[in-house]
Amino acid sequence: MADTLEFNEIYQEVKGSMNDGRLRLSRQGVIFKNSKTGKVDNIQASELAEGVWRRVALGHGLKLLTKNGHVYKYDGFRESEFDKLSDFFKAHYRLELAEKDLCVKGWNWGTVRFGGQLLSFDIGEQPVFEIPLSNVSQCTTGKNEVTLEFHQNDDAEVSLMEVRFYVPPTQEDGVDPVEAFAQNVLSKADVIQATGDAICIFRELQCLTPRGRYDIRIYPTFLHLHGKTFDYKIPYTTVLRLFLLPHKDQRQMFFVISLDPPIKQGQTRYHFLILLFSKDEDISLTLNMNEEEVEKRFEGRLTKNMSGSLYEMVSRVMKALVNRKITVPGNFQGHSGAQCITCSYKASSGLLYPLERGFIYVHKPPVHIRFDEISFVNFARGTTTTRSFDFEIETKQGTQYTFSSIEREEYGKLFDFVNAKKLNIKNRGLKEGMKQSYDEYADSDEDQHDAYLERMKEEGKIREENANDSSDGSGEETDESFNPGEEDDDVAEDFWKIGDGDSDRGEKKPAKKAKIVKDRKPRKKQVESKKGKDPNAPKRPMSAYMLWLNANREKIKSDHPGISITDLSKKAGELWKAMSKEKKEEWDRKAEDAKRDYEKAMKEYSVGNKSESSKMERSKKKKKKQEKQMKGKVEKKGAASKSSSSTKSSAKNMSESFKSKEFVSSDESSSAESKKEDSEDERGASPAQSSEDSASGSD
Repeated sequence: MADTLEFNEIYQEVKGSMNDGRLRLSRQGVIFKNSKTGKVDNIQASELAEGVWRRVALGHGLKLLTKNGHVYKYDGFRESEFDKLSDFFKAHYRLELAEKDLCVKGWNWGTVRFGGQLLSFDIGEQPVFEIPLSNVSQCTTGKNEVTLEFHQNDDAEVSLMEVRFYVPPTQEDGVDPVEAFAQNVLSKADVIQATGDAICIFRELQCLTPRGRYDIRIYPTFLHLHGKTFDYKIPYTTVLRLFLLPHKDQRQMFFVISLDPPIKQGQTRYHFLILLFSKDEDISLTLNMNEEEVEKRFEGRLTKNMSGSLYEMVSRVMKALVNRKITVPGNFQGHSGAQCITCSYKASSGLLYPLERGFIYVHKPPVHIRFDEISFVNFARGTTTTRSFDFEIETKQGTQYTFSSIEREEYGKLFDFVNAKKLNIKNRGLKEGMKQSYDEYADSDEDQHDAYLERMKEEGKIREENANDSSDGSGEETDESFNPGEEDDDVAEDFWKIGDGDSDRGEKKPAKKAKIVKDRKPRKKQVESKKGKDPNAPKRPMSAYMLWLNANREKIKSDHPGISITDLSKKAGELWKAMSKEKKEEWDRKAEDAKRDYEKAMKEYSVGNKSESSKMERSKKKKKKQEKQMKGKVEKKGAASKSSSSTKSSAKNMSESFKSKEFVSSDESSSAESKKEDSEDERGASPAQSSEDSASGSD
């Protein structure tokens, strides 16, 4: 016979939820590993008291009872596996694997039997249902009834809230059956009651999650967080792991407590309790127990009087009470010598700690990923700069975590760590090449080959060649060489050349000028045609789905911690699709109301806009009319001045032709005026007039 038996896809019942995992039976005992949380239940062979095989909903199940009264239930076995398990129990555990069927009569009248930490409701010799008393959160009594309330499990689709038992009165004197029932329940139930004084109290500790300053009272079975606004009572049975992590500045320490199930505040779930300590803060601690009790309970792990760093005292006390190891960073050392890497996750900056068996990120939001749940990791170049890179982790469940903005100097260290842990690296060959490029990276970014810049240069050359090919081949300068700063000078120069007989140059310039204006006009129109959105316009109403999503977004986030934006959208779509027609009608009505409000607001807005636009139109027309009148006046005045100047210049030229040098005045003012008039006449006369004047002068 084999020394071990292994079963995959076995489900453990925990507070109404079926958690999948692997079950392994060996000579030493029974081990179950939860696939989701990685939590391991280890039952020693010497502790096993009873094994029961029975038919259940998922097939066949195995119930194990220990000598301490604990009960473990595993489902998902096949009927054919009974013989193999029965022989194994006989050979290695010296136990008979008993077959017991559940009663399915549907009666609600029977007897209650208390055995260890289990309440069993039986009809005759067969059990109907069983309740682990550790799941009971409260027990209240009435005249003839007892009510049990239960701890809730967020992972369970359907949760049992409470069960009421009617206890008939009996004739026995001095014994109240209701009180006896309640005492049996409370003796084993996980009811958080502050019986007696706290073992010790830590005052005003800085807590990052949940945020604030809290007093921590340490009780024998639970931890009490007392703050200004909220109180939390955390049973030690819900503590999954403890972490002690040094901050990158080497002056502070994080103490992280992983919780399953999490503590709750409204719709918010806190899966991690994160405390921040200064290394320099010391404390002297005295436990509220005598030395004999301390020695008996903690077996040398704690003493009545202790002193040292505050973080050491808190972690030491928690380790002793919870009875779990404290996880610290392993051999990893980053570029700066720290045991963590600075990065960003979900737009918040934090620290990523590579551990011996996983990664933990603190602190907003905290994330813990074990190596055995990782499907693959990926190294990606930073999206905005080559000075950083992203580290992506995808789990076997399909959840993706992206830690971004990691300094490039950390690349080699992180790559070697992941490689040594034999994690699956996506595109390994490419990543090793990238590692080499990061290791050989120069201090200046200018030395590195920029493929994008090279491509832009090539495209620029092609555009330039196409432009040269499209020229007319006349040897004249094309529009590419057009210089706006020299435009006026060229036009003036060519204008005066017309009179000198250079007709070819004079004909080409106006054509070129027209082409430039033609190219510019459409661009101007496009700019004018663009209209900005009016900020005062009413906003369009949201659909029924969007109204529902905005109301339920936070609930979806809290129900699925760490969910990405894309996964959240998918999940919301699935929930909306699965929603009943009656529930959707409520959001359809809200959408209709919003639509009516929008239409009403739009009517008022359009009426106001029309009156405003008509006012603007009238003012535009008035302004246009005034400009037209002013333009007419200017044109009339210009025509009159032009005719008078031409008459004056012709008369002046006639008089000058009969004047001799003897009659020219020697006065400075008169000579200046005559020069001024001459220059004005020259500028005002057209080339045709000047040629006529010169001809008459020669006559």
